[in-house]
Amino acid sequence: MSDSPSVAQERDAHLTPAGFDSKAFLARLTGRPGVYQMYAADGSILYVGKARNLKNRVSSYFRATGLTTKTMALVSKIARIEVTITNSETEALLLEQNLIKEQRPPYNILLRDDKSYPYILITDREQYPAVRFQRGAKKGMGRFFGPFPSGSAVRESLQILQKVFLIRQCEDSFFRNRSRPCLQYQIKRCSAPCVGLITPQEYQSDLRHAMMFLEGRNNAILEELGEQMEAAAAALQFEQAAELRDQIGRLRQVQEQQYVSGQQGDADVLGCAIQSGGVAVHALFVRQGRVIGSRVYHPRVSIEESGADVLSAFIAQFYLGGGREIPEQLILSYPLDDAECLEQALAAKRGRKVAIAHHVRGERAAWQRLAQTNAEQQLASHLASKQSIHNRFLALQDLLGLDDMPQRLECFDISHSSGEATVASCVVFDRNGPKKSDYRTFNIEGITAGDDYAAMHQALTRRYTRLKKGEAKLPDLLVIDGGKGQVAQAMAVLESLQVTGVLVIGIAKGPTRKAGFEVLIAGDSGEETMLQGDSPALHLLQHIRDESHRFAITGHRARRGKARRQSKLEGIPGIGPKRRRELLKHFGSVRDIEGASVEEIAKVSTISRALAEQIHAALHPEV
Repeated sequence: MSDSPSVAQERDAHLTPAGFDSKAFLARLTGRPGVYQMYAADGSILYVGKARNLKNRVSSYFRATGLTTKTMALVSKIARIEVTITNSETEALLLEQNLIKEQRPPYNILLRDDKSYPYILITDREQYPAVRFQRGAKKGMGRFFGPFPSGSAVRESLQILQKVFLIRQCEDSFFRNRSRPCLQYQIKRCSAPCVGLITPQEYQSDLRHAMMFLEGRNNAILEELGEQMEAAAAALQFEQAAELRDQIGRLRQVQEQQYVSGQQGDADVLGCAIQSGGVAVHALFVRQGRVIGSRVYHPRVSIEESGADVLSAFIAQFYLGGGREIPEQLILSYPLDDAECLEQALAAKRGRKVAIAHHVRGERAAWQRLAQTNAEQQLASHLASKQSIHNRFLALQDLLGLDDMPQRLECFDISHSSGEATVASCVVFDRNGPKKSDYRTFNIEGITAGDDYAAMHQALTRRYTRLKKGEAKLPDLLVIDGGKGQVAQAMAVLESLQVTGVLVIGIAKGPTRKAGFEVLIAGDSGEETMLQGDSPALHLLQHIRDESHRFAITGHRARRGKARRQSKLEGIPGIGPKRRRELLKHFGSVRDIEGASVEEIAKVSTISRALAEQIHAALHPEV
């Protein structure tokens, strides 16, 4: 017997377009804590969430009113939901973060994977330890300070250590081979321990003060230096007293230039700004009462729209998803509903209590306002930049007479030094600007040195052979940095590979070879066009051209440097590390080996006559 119309209508009201029966699913859903995963009809993950009460939280997605447009778009795609019950909301939070990191669901708030955070390393193996910039794993021998929010924050701190405490930062090889003080000593940025102008005891005292500075104990340093200055003056050591006075003055000047709080402790201060089209989270990092740096993040947001939702997701991914330092307090611009759960999870990972605060006073309130103001300004700048890129894409669409705005651009350039270490670059732009994760370089081999046409042909062939196999998306527009010859190579490659739907243009320097006078070359007709210097379309093409040029030069220099560091003996078959050492030990240098005869090379104990002939032939290919 078939359903009556009213019954069928009631049942269908609980079905998503993907066929998910929410009413039946919710009827058997538990009210315990856990994690829910929403999937599309094709099996792809849509969203991962946690809940203190699974039934209440998941039901909120299927209520009749009050849903945002973005949430409705998510719900319309749901084909099934899987749940995992946990013992507590905190356990659900940790599981949620693991799943988000692993699956990267499109409707979750997602942070880009950051590079490892930088540290300051003070070595401890030498008589005169050095201060170094260290990024990544803590492999060096010594004491680490940080992590710092950015490389610029580390470099600023290193400059202060040089200026105030005169601690060396040179490499050990440079330090060991000095016979007279270097420029750093002359400009009063080092005490020249390399040539013994400071005793180890005096240097260790300066180093201890430098470490106290990194720990935020500035007042204690000033007290010690003041006492030492008075003692030196009382002992009539006026020159030493004057040096201490100058050091105190430099340290006080640094304190005046920095914002220093009278309060102690570590805190991260997070401000959040949201507008249509973007989100910005600005973080101030405070250590020992001193702001040591800041950083802005633009997480991808799909359905959550409140500042509290964004900060909650940001905190969970930022601190629980990696090896970042967790401070004793987080100061936020919005109160969080799940603050208690986050505190418990952060405390479990840190091993000590963590407090999340919203209502703060005094200097902490000033930090809070500063973080929020920066978030709002950064977001405004970010959105303005996105609008500028959008306008450039629109202008390019008009220029090329396209029905649709291009979504993906690729640009190629060639770099070499008189034919040496030729490298081709491929950079990719999408509607958000440079997409650096898709950049590629190609080491060019087997061509005549300096033949840019052959280099371009090889790079394009390798690139578009891979794209034809489905390794990446084909671009809407292929930009070639070069003239008609390079553009012809591109057209020939695409034709031979039967790649269709890709528009090709070249951008060449005009008669004046100055920016703003470039000539565009149409790949299909060879027609040349010169744009006005203020054209947004030209600005976009200049941007991608300059980026491909920069990336090609970077790749070329890296390859050239590696080749020049490689010994000529390394490419000879049968000559491994042991025989290379024996050869160098016997002759002293590669140059002397090149000047030796076959008979002389064969005198090395590990080298046979046949191998000596092979070595001689490899070192003299023209003979």
